[in-house]
Amino acid sequence: MNLKKYFLNDKFILSLILLNTLLIFVQEFNIKYRLFDYLDAFFTLLFVVEMFVKISHYGFAGYIKENWNKFDFVIVLLSVPSIFLLLFKVEIIANLNFLLALRALRIFKFFRILKFVPNIVGLLKSIQRALKASYLVFIGFFVLIFIVSIITCSIFKNIAPEYFGNPFKSFYSIFRLFTIEGWYEIPDVISSRTSSSMAFWTDLYFIFLLLVGGIIGLSLVNSIFVDAMVADNNDKLEKEVDELKEKIDELLYKIDKLSNNAKDSNHSHDINL
Repeated sequence: MNLKKYFLNDKFILSLILLNTLLIFVQEFNIKYRLFDYLDAFFTLLFVVEMFVKISHYGFAGYIKENWNKFDFVIVLLSVPSIFLLLFKVEIIANLNFLLALRALRIFKFFRILKFVPNIVGLLKSIQRALKASYLVFIGFFVLIFIVSIITCSIFKNIAPEYFGNPFKSFYSIFRLFTIEGWYEIPDVISSRTSSSMAFWTDLYFIFLLLVGGIIGLSLVNSIFVDAMVADNNDKLEKEVDELKEKIDELLYKIDKLSNNAKDSNHSHDINL
């Protein structure tokens, strides 16, 4: 029986990925069965075998040429240490505990299911193009959050230290505010700890931030990103419309030419008569 064909079959590999994902899901419930650990290692060995079979079949250059295989190669290599930790029963010291967590990285192999999504390559290219087209907008939005967080930290760090006690907390709180998350909770906490006049200006300040960053700023970022994603579809549609116009013009030219030829033929016939 030729096992090689199974490891070259995407449907078979997909079934392994799904089973492995289910196993990792069950293990996260802290169910202590030694069998689960051995099954976990078994799946990793199968993925290692798959990697070597494909390298043997396509050659390393041919295998690594595909981006999905590059991703798979890295994930498998990161998963291998968990096998040795299980088989050789290595004593795990505190600063090596992270090695056990590497087995969870195999869950990323589940993303290989994306290969079965129709037009996934086109979608990923659209996302990549959108990121390139809008990265300056993202940087500008980040700088805006950074500046506002420093200003807000200096104003409210003593009043609401849980939100603005240091620049990092302030940055996170402003980010929440700009994403319209906790937009009323934060100013309410500050208002409850200050005088009524100070509460008025606080509410006004956060309303301004919400309008500038949350409603206008974030909406602008989203619109530019989405516009860049669909730009390729618009270009394709415009190209198809232009091609259609050219074909219509060509067809009209041929019809006009045939009409002129028919007129010339009738005119010559009348002369001969």
